[in-house]
Amino acid sequence: MNTPTPAAGALDARDHRVFDAVRELMSTQGMQLSMEAVAQQAGCSKQTLYSRYGSKQELLRRVMQRHLCRATAGLRAMDGEDLRGCLLQFAVDHIEHFSEPQVVQARRLIAAEAAQFPQEAQALYRDGAGALTLHLAEWIATRIERGLLRHDDPHFMAELLLSMIAGLDFEKQRFHTPHRDDAAMRRRWAEFSVDSFLQAFALHPAVPDPHSNQLRSFS
Repeated sequence: MNTPTPAAGALDARDHRVFDAVRELMSTQGMQLSMEAVAQQAGCSKQTLYSRYGSKQELLRRVMQRHLCRATAGLRAMDGEDLRGCLLQFAVDHIEHFSEPQVVQARRLIAAEAAQFPQEAQALYRDGAGALTLHLAEWIATRIERGLLRHDDPHFMAELLLSMIAGLDFEKQRFHTPHRDDAAMRRRWAEFSVDSFLQAFALHPAVPDPHSNQLRSFS
């Protein structure tokens, strides 16, 4: 699987300040954020931003790449045959990231502005959710080749798994409806999603936890 770039180690302190500024501004300004606002938030000049990143589109792409690198870190770090361990770490990280108030608010704004900025919205999807799906599909394809997962379409499998992990919780957050608002509830849902996926696709499913068959509430 190709490692997302840039790797966390390739970023310096200025990159981190700028990228954090973008994430903060996305939650308040959505796709209308400006390079001037980013420069002010990050404590640098607008000229520095343009000389370093070239354009706002490239800056946003780099920010999405950093998220992608973090989102797939669990899959790369546990690159063995522990399917459940790898996927569970990935699922927990995914849910926790999208449960951050800053991310929830940014998603609300971007969804509301998507029709007004269609090209920018498409680019954010391509570099975000689209790229994440491709990397997960590559990881799944490798496990199919190793005989760990049932032979099927890895892209469909990746999209299915991401949908299972998300459930309706992100929609509930977007519409200000009660959701899984603590880490324990989110982890139980991650376990349920991953175990259900493996029951469908793993050639040798792991023995489930004896408590996993008990009725659980995820609402």
